[in-house]
Amino acid sequence: MTADAALFLNNDVELAPGALSAALRRLESDARIGAVGGKIIRTHGMMQEAGNIVWRDGTTLGYLRDASPLAPEANFVRDVDFCSGVFLLVRTDLLRQLDGFDDTYAPAYYEDADLCVRIGQAGFRIVYDPAVMIHHLEYGSATSNRASEAEIGRARRVFCDKHADWLGDCYAEDKRVQVFARSARTGQRRVLFIEDMVPLRMIGSGFVRSNDLIQVMAAMGYGVTVYPVLAGRFGTAAVYADMPDTVEVMYDRTIAELADFLTQRQGYYDAIWIARTHNLDRIRPMLERIAVGAARPPRVVLDTEAIAALRESTQAALAGDATFDLDAAILREFNNAHFCQNVIAVSEAEARKLRDLGFRDVTVIGHMRSLRPTPRAFDRRAGMLFIGAIHRMDSPNYDGLCWMVDEVLPLIEQELGWETRLTVVGYVAPDVTLERFRDHPRVTLRGTLPDTEPVYDSHRLFVAPTRFAAGTPYKVYEAASFGLPVVATALLHGQLGWEDGRELLVADAADPALFARQIVRLYRDPTLWAQLREAALDRLRRENSREDYAAAVQAVLGPPLHDGSPHSRE
Repeated sequence: MTADAALFLNNDVELAPGALSAALRRLESDARIGAVGGKIIRTHGMMQEAGNIVWRDGTTLGYLRDASPLAPEANFVRDVDFCSGVFLLVRTDLLRQLDGFDDTYAPAYYEDADLCVRIGQAGFRIVYDPAVMIHHLEYGSATSNRASEAEIGRARRVFCDKHADWLGDCYAEDKRVQVFARSARTGQRRVLFIEDMVPLRMIGSGFVRSNDLIQVMAAMGYGVTVYPVLAGRFGTAAVYADMPDTVEVMYDRTIAELADFLTQRQGYYDAIWIARTHNLDRIRPMLERIAVGAARPPRVVLDTEAIAALRESTQAALAGDATFDLDAAILREFNNAHFCQNVIAVSEAEARKLRDLGFRDVTVIGHMRSLRPTPRAFDRRAGMLFIGAIHRMDSPNYDGLCWMVDEVLPLIEQELGWETRLTVVGYVAPDVTLERFRDHPRVTLRGTLPDTEPVYDSHRLFVAPTRFAAGTPYKVYEAASFGLPVVATALLHGQLGWEDGRELLVADAADPALFARQIVRLYRDPTLWAQLREAALDRLRRENSREDYAAAVQAVLGPPLHDGSPHSRE
């Protein structure tokens, strides 16, 4: 055999389109992967298995048998005890090293489990990949179910004798521990990540940062489950396209099922990461119930994303309300924060505010941006770009866009004339309307774009006209990472801590004329444009690297793998 991989395949199967190429990609993705299997679907359309579990007595279980192939639990990549010989792709050199299947199991059964155990003992991974889909006519090649069961019993005894020591570390058969046993013994730390919605990048508003956190956690080796509090607005294709394939995404659940979910998985997670303070308020009673009597309660991490009271304070100031008590509002907002072992702030300024009010264990995890400067030259670019998600009519982005169009754009037009063009890009919630801008001669509404890089490459500058907000402005980091200079309000300047005139241009939101002059100045000056572009890229390089981001995550959660041996199996 000269091929790099050998495929074992039953004679009563049909491969879904792309199954073999997906398996080959998975095998080639990591030299430590010894074998790959897939999602096997029976003739009635339900699951035969999503990987297999071996119990301590040598019996086996096809995980999720008779469940829907769309079940979230079946749709993430993980290491398993074994994958069925119905479809098993194995490295050829490893197959030779192990001398293939053991003939002792002939004519059938347990030869696949035995081979996978030996692959694991040789230091290689056995990986279940749901992108590999196989339709199986189960028992299609057997003379009868009774004959099959007799052969299974004989093969099981052979398997138990051969692998007695290995079986001693397996779980005893129990439906309650299937979720533990479904993954091979990796010692992986597990994190339950709770958010308002599945954090897709296109919906902005802090969800990009949550997506980045999940991406980094998965890449570091944490076992991540994402659980949305609210019902999803997007199809499964959009969800899985935007999540790492090793992450379990409970896209079909809401807070209504969360209490049962936490109870069923009690003891499974090392940490529960709660995005946004209002979600802690919603679920604290559930967390208290699972903590009672738990031998090893999970670490509870509150990720503030932004301090909402700070946003409310700036909004009140904008409305001329001098009665707003910021400290009292923060204390109300964080009334349940003492329940958590860690509190995450998005900036040092917000962390300092929390510490000043008596909160301990506050860690800063801001934004991460890789540098992708777009190549087009200054004189081949035109127009201003605004990118921001608008989830509500009273949101900061909607308010800023209205101020920009109503107060600033007419002043820019006096200077730039026909060159005045504002492009608006970003997710707009179903109950939000931008109709007031639809027929504006200087505004182009582009909506949600699958790829924003082309608009960053074609525009000359980015505007961030935010008048009230909290946290730090991801949109500014993103624009700068694409090499597009920014004109921002003084509010965002304070949140960023960047230098006016060096890394961006700044004007107070109370002075639309100055905001317009800064835009015109930058629009006409290629030297200033290049200086701002390079200085902002340098700032991102120094302060927003993936390495620093990962280090901050690990400081909160601990190493991705538990020290020493994997979890003991009870």
